[in-house]
Amino acid sequence: MRQFATHPAARGLQDDAAVLEVGTETLILTQDTMVEGVHYLAAQDLADVAWKLVACNLSDLAAKGAEPLGVLYSHMLGTQDQRFLDGMREVLAAYDVPLLGGDTVSGGPPRSFSLTAIGKATFKPVPSRSGARPGDAVYLSGPVGAAMMGFEALRDGTVGDSAAFRRPVPLLTQGRALAPFVTAMMDVSDGLLLDAKRIADTSGVTLALESAAIPLSAPEARRDDALRWGDDYQLLFTGPENCDWPVAVHRIGQVERPAKDSLLVDRLPPDAGSPLGYIHRS
Repeated sequence: MRQFATHPAARGLQDDAAVLEVGTETLILTQDTMVEGVHYLAAQDLADVAWKLVACNLSDLAAKGAEPLGVLYSHMLGTQDQRFLDGMREVLAAYDVPLLGGDTVSGGPPRSFSLTAIGKATFKPVPSRSGARPGDAVYLSGPVGAAMMGFEALRDGTVGDSAAFRRPVPLLTQGRALAPFVTAMMDVSDGLLLDAKRIADTSGVTLALESAAIPLSAPEARRDDALRWGDDYQLLFTGPENCDWPVAVHRIGQVERPAKDSLLVDRLPPDAGSPLGYIHRS
């Protein structure tokens, strides 16, 4: 697909969103799809699925420091349609985002839902994955692992709190506050290690993480799992070592000159026998 996504707004399809200049405004556009059995459990309440569909798109806007303008979504008809609409109404009201349009189709199983979010930049240059520089530090907005624990609680029917998996919180306010200070930024959707490697590779640097510095919302024994799981939607970013950050942040590593391995954890490359995060494969 990259071979014909040649418009500058596409950023080579190596970023969280498209950045489109329109007159004096800079629009941020992003799209995500959720598929039954892949992104959510078949028995889940579709109100939660609708919430997450919107929230993960708004999280991409947060990583660009953008202000949401509206969403369009494609709805595959089936059971629990009213519950899906209830969840959609709830999440759009929570973040004061209007529904601008979309489409309804028949199909499935499995069912899938797709949503496009549109925002406008609040700071330029708009943060990207590719700006990390040697000498920067690596930061994380908050702990990882809560979504993993929530998914397992939901899957297994235990008493654990599943809210982090079902209804993630896009960090829009934090993203707008951080945008003027970061050199690179993205949200942690596919796993901290995988997303850190994406910043390293697109920036042409090495990210050296310190595992003990990474905050967790999971048992210590699950640290390695939590670093490879996704759906946390924390903001991962690089920036000056000495900076008066406008929001609470956690320093989790440093940016170094490019080396053989673009990602190091405690000075070693991650175990190649385990995936760094979640990757869709054909």
